[in-house]
Amino acid sequence: MEQVFQVGIISSTHGVRGEVKVFPTTDDMKRFKKLKDVLVDTGNEYLTLQVEGVKFFKQFAILKFKGYDNIDDIVKYKGKGLFVTRENAVKLQKDEYFIADLIGLKVVNEDESFTGVLKDVMETGANDVYVVESSDGKEVLIPAIKDCILKVDFEKEQILVHLLDGLLD
Repeated sequence: MEQVFQVGIISSTHGVRGEVKVFPTTDDMKRFKKLKDVLVDTGNEYLTLQVEGVKFFKQFAILKFKGYDNIDDIVKYKGKGLFVTRENAVKLQKDEYFIADLIGLKVVNEDESFTGVLKDVMETGANDVYVVESSDGKEVLIPAIKDCILKVDFEKEQILVHLLDGLLD
């Protein structure tokens, strides 16, 4: 299971006082207000940055980090991902999962006549859709609804599904 989750990408600097524009990759941009620190992927390691200030502009979060007080200090992180640890990630409700934890799980139906691997999750307006590569190499789209997703078992590293009529056509 993943131990860090991406919450944004530093898209550019903002002004000359060390602030950065962050394109959020999280569902709730307002969560940046609650973050005390984030991890920046420097390419070699994760560096912990303390969040000193947060404001919002259009679709961006503007973050200020403690100890980074001018543009020259922070510009080297442009284009880098911002992450949080599992402990600082949003709390999930029952039957909610982090997409990063689901990717790569084996997908099997009740009678094991279908097997595949979860390759991606498409987020749609109504419900998510699991993109599964079947054992014969075909792409199968399975809606992430209770009628289809019967059980997610991280110990067995598999998702038990019910395939509605027409999903394999």
